[in-house]
Amino acid sequence: MDAKKYFIVGGSSGIGFEIVNELSHRGDEIYVGSRTSDKLTGLRGVHHLRFDVSQPPDLLEGLPEVLHGLAYCPGTIRLKPFQRLTREDFLEDLQVNFLGAAHIIKACLPNLKNSTAGASIVLFSTVAVTTGMPFHASIAAAKGAVEGLTRSLAAELAPRIRVNAIAPSLTDTPLAASMLSSEEKRQAAAERHPMKRIGSPHDIARLLAFLLSDSASWLTGQVLHVDGGWAH
Repeated sequence: MDAKKYFIVGGSSGIGFEIVNELSHRGDEIYVGSRTSDKLTGLRGVHHLRFDVSQPPDLLEGLPEVLHGLAYCPGTIRLKPFQRLTREDFLEDLQVNFLGAAHIIKACLPNLKNSTAGASIVLFSTVAVTTGMPFHASIAAAKGAVEGLTRSLAAELAPRIRVNAIAPSLTDTPLAASMLSSEEKRQAAAERHPMKRIGSPHDIARLLAFLLSDSASWLTGQVLHVDGGWAH
């Protein structure tokens, strides 16, 4: 079986790195767009493209002519009372989570359309979009835009390109480090979930790998919750 070629944005840390590691061990060819590449050293079939999602390039040099999948993993966790949120807070969350994703998808569409067997795009939302949570107004709004983009593009790009999103709850990544900085915080977070634990990057990466694969060829326009039962 020929190796698939995937572009993982934000693949040098957290969930993004976990999916890069998973795909690398599977024998696929992975292109990683991120600011750093230290953790990628030694991974088979991994190529690094250096850029910042807050200022994504119009042209993505270094990508192969054909891409079988794209995963956009960057995100923010900005927890503030609504009255303390500034215009800049909202704009930054929208830029990283929504506008960056839209920009990258547009830049990669020719490569994805070149895949004769079809291609897959996977985006990231959050459980906070469907489950109201205090102090999540900015990130929930930005990720709500991601969910709208997911469903719209799924309809527009079918049948050649599938588009889905994953909506995790709290996951043990560097992005969430401040929320899990003590054993007490970790235990309290685990107790809020019916499964009585917080998520791991591997929990999310396994679903992401499935959505990128041909095994999910009849799945598009979905927002899949991986949240330990939080949004049941």
